[in-house]
Amino acid sequence: MLQTQSLTGADWQIGVTVNTSEVADGSPTLTPTLGEYPIYDATLYEVMANDEERNWRFREALERFAKDRVVIDIGTGAELVWAQEAARIGASQVFAIEAMEASAHAASQRLQKMDYADRISLIHAESTNLNLELRADVCVAEIIGSLAGAEGAAAVLSDAKKRLLKPGAIIIPHQCVSYAAAANLADLLQMKTPAFSPMACPYLKQIFDWAGEPFDVRLRVTNPATDGILSESEIVERLDFNGDLLVEQEHRVALRINKAGTINGILTWLALTCLPGQAPLNALLCESNWASIFLPLFDEAVQVDVGDTLYLHVKTALSKDGIHPDYAVQGELKTATGVTHGEHYSPYLGHSLQGNPIHKRLFPSLGW
Repeated sequence: MLQTQSLTGADWQIGVTVNTSEVADGSPTLTPTLGEYPIYDATLYEVMANDEERNWRFREALERFAKDRVVIDIGTGAELVWAQEAARIGASQVFAIEAMEASAHAASQRLQKMDYADRISLIHAESTNLNLELRADVCVAEIIGSLAGAEGAAAVLSDAKKRLLKPGAIIIPHQCVSYAAAANLADLLQMKTPAFSPMACPYLKQIFDWAGEPFDVRLRVTNPATDGILSESEIVERLDFNGDLLVEQEHRVALRINKAGTINGILTWLALTCLPGQAPLNALLCESNWASIFLPLFDEAVQVDVGDTLYLHVKTALSKDGIHPDYAVQGELKTATGVTHGEHYSPYLGHSLQGNPIHKRLFPSLGW
C-alpha cells in the first residue's frame, strides 16, 4: 500500500511516498543514499561490521601489508574495525581517524576495552585538516559509497598521499569502479509506482535536518530485480587508489540495449578490490552493505529494442566542500524511431526539489 507521510523539520516540511506493504526478505527496496552524510547510527555500523563480502577482502590486504608497519585508518567509525584488525595483525602503530563527533566518542569508549589499545591512537578530526607526527606505510579507508566516489574517497586519499603517507605507501582498497546500465526504476523495484521503504523516513529526516532543507536525494536500490536492466554495462567512474587517482573525471560510454522494454534512467553499482588480482566485490551480484544507485535520465520511460544504444557522458566534479563529488549525466538514446536526449544532475548537496518526475512522485506536495 502506498501512503504519503509528512516529514517536518525546524524550517521545512515535505511529503514522502512510502510503500507500507510487507516486503519479503530479499525483495527490492528504495532508500536514500546514506554514506555521504554524517548520520551513521548503530544499525548502519552493525551492517558494515557483519558484511563478510567486504570484510574478507580488507582483512586479506591488511594481513599482507600491516605487520610491523605504521597504519592510518581514515574513517575508523564507532567500532574501529580496521584499526583493531591492523593492530591484531602486528602493526607497530595505528592512527585511527574519525571526523564525526558521536562516532569518535563511541570509538573512544570502545578503545578503552579493546585488545592492542596501546598501539592505537584515536584522533577526532578530518584527515584533510590533520598533521601526523610521522607518515604512514599503509592507509586503510572504508570511505567508499554505493556510487564509488560519493563519500569523497578520491579527494581524501589524494590528500593523504601528499601529506600523511610515505612515498610508495599502500592504500586499501586497491581499486573501485562504478558500472552503469540502462534500466527502468519501476521494473527494478518490481512495483508500478516507486516508493520509499518505511525505514527510509528517519534517515531522510536526519539528512534534511543536517542540510537545512529537503532536496532530491540519490536513490539507493537494495536487491534490484535485474530483469529491469536492459543493456550492457560500462565503467563510468574509476578510482585507482594505488595508481593515478583522479579527483575529477569524465567518461563517455555506449550502452548497447540487449533486451526490449522501457528505460527511464541508469542503474549504477560498484566493484571493489583490495588487492591486485583479488576477486572483486560486485555489489550487483552479492549481498553487501553497498547497494545500487538509480539516476533518472528521461522524464518519461522510453521504449527500446535490442540493438538500440544509449550514449552516456558522466562527469564527476568536486562539490563546494572540496571533498564530495557532484555527478552530472547526459544521455543520448538512439533507437530505430529516433533520438531522445536526457540529463540528470546529482550534487552532493542538492538545491533542487521535485526536479524530475520520479522525485515528484517520491516527494509529493502537501498542499501548502
